[in-house]
Amino acid sequence: MANTKYIFVTGGVSSSLGKGIIAASLAKLLQARGYRVTIQKLDPYINIDPGTLNPYEHGECYVTNDGAETDLDLGHYERFLNVATSKANNVTTGRIYLSVIEKERRGEFLGKTVQVIPHITNEIKERIQILGNSGDYDIVLTEIGGTVGDIESLPYIEAVRQLKWELGDENALVIHLTLVPFLAAAGELKTKPTQHSVKLLMESGVRADILVCRTEHHLSDDLRTKLALFCNVKKEAVIESIDASTIYDVPNLMLEEGLDTITLKKLNLSTNHIPDLTQWNQFIQRHKNPKNEVTIGLIGKYVELQDSYKSILESFIHAGAEKEIKVKVIPIHSEHVHHQTVESKIGKLDGILVAPGFGERGIEGKIEAVKYAREHNIPFFGICLGMQMAVIEFARNVLGIHDANSTEMVSNTKNPVIDLMEDQKKITDKGGTMRLGAWNCKLTPGSLVAKAYQKENIQERHRHRYEYNNSYKKQLENAGFKATGVNQETGLVEVIEIPSHPWFVGVQYHPEYKSTVASPHPLFVAFVQAAYDFKNKKNTKN
Repeated sequence: MANTKYIFVTGGVSSSLGKGIIAASLAKLLQARGYRVTIQKLDPYINIDPGTLNPYEHGECYVTNDGAETDLDLGHYERFLNVATSKANNVTTGRIYLSVIEKERRGEFLGKTVQVIPHITNEIKERIQILGNSGDYDIVLTEIGGTVGDIESLPYIEAVRQLKWELGDENALVIHLTLVPFLAAAGELKTKPTQHSVKLLMESGVRADILVCRTEHHLSDDLRTKLALFCNVKKEAVIESIDASTIYDVPNLMLEEGLDTITLKKLNLSTNHIPDLTQWNQFIQRHKNPKNEVTIGLIGKYVELQDSYKSILESFIHAGAEKEIKVKVIPIHSEHVHHQTVESKIGKLDGILVAPGFGERGIEGKIEAVKYAREHNIPFFGICLGMQMAVIEFARNVLGIHDANSTEMVSNTKNPVIDLMEDQKKITDKGGTMRLGAWNCKLTPGSLVAKAYQKENIQERHRHRYEYNNSYKKQLENAGFKATGVNQETGLVEVIEIPSHPWFVGVQYHPEYKSTVASPHPLFVAFVQAAYDFKNKKNTKN
């Protein structure tokens, strides 16, 4: 067995405290010290994966290279570490139970009564250690979703208790993230919620080794002493996590607090190498001190919840920092865009991104936005469904095929310029059956996308069922709507452009899944530059 160290991150008091960001920040610091690190997320919900969840329920569904539909926290892990994750990095209760039930049906338990302990907990422990046993990592961080005390989290906490006992204190530790609220009426921070949370964790047989306290105000020395005493941790293991202006500040804040140092000491690992955060801090410097600004409209169906488009928003931050341009993203609900409102909503924007999504709600608004961007030479970027809307818009308004549509919206349309992929037509199960993961694409030399990537062969991640209908390709291309990226094996059109337009690009894949702090996605960088050029040209005319 590989000599891998394990760090478990649990949460208490409240959800949405930022376990994923704390885990990613600690992993970044450990990576910056030279350790090989990865992070996994254990989600307590019974869905097999978030692929069938509405974005309002759980934010965006993130997709890995190997085609796993996962929790959006994996996006944070990749953006911070610049290391690809896989299906082994995200496990749900649904997947755990499904695996155990399938084993029982195959007779693998030899007639034993199948129980939460040991069968479910053994399965959880096995999943936790898959990455560690690969030999690819020195340290595996495991974030446990939900909060301590939730019924659905209990098997995970028990699995952590067992693993800590089996591996020993030098090979496994628990970081517990809690809230230290500020009561305005009393004018003070309160430690009682954290004390109760730690007590609840201890009742499950797990002792926190490090306490990370989310707070709006700095923790005094007395408060740290009190927390250490009542929560049974060393004083230096009480870590303050104060609200930051951006998530990208958190690694530096955790470095100041010594989170990486205390972690390494407890795991009996060397602290000799000082973390090298040069590239990270250069990114933050550019992000916080932009020289210019552009305004881009994000046309989507789930704009009420920012997490629905988390990777897109973060990709704009990476691309903006690369160009030293502040990207102000205006969320615009596609249901509110129609012929009468389109100019007032998007007429003053420097660029328009039509977002991914599923279903017919808000579709006509997206098509209207595409039309306006095409006719007014506003830089346009369509992703997945956004690209498909561009195909429908051009077919309707340039080719004159007025009933052009997608069979996703109108199953019996006479002109399905977007159609269900052939291999999808007999599939009835919705979960994990789309075209998923990384696929190859060949770009047309000299095209906008080839210039952006600076190469002709690329690989990008997909998540879709419907595709560009090649029956209409010749007609569309003759009218100036070019297919400039194609999957050579399937013939699937991956990229469309209008060469006569300053910057009009639609992609069937999801470039936002591959953008990181260290490697901003070239298409987002090119789009931000195009928006800036358009703004400058507009201002010169005025």
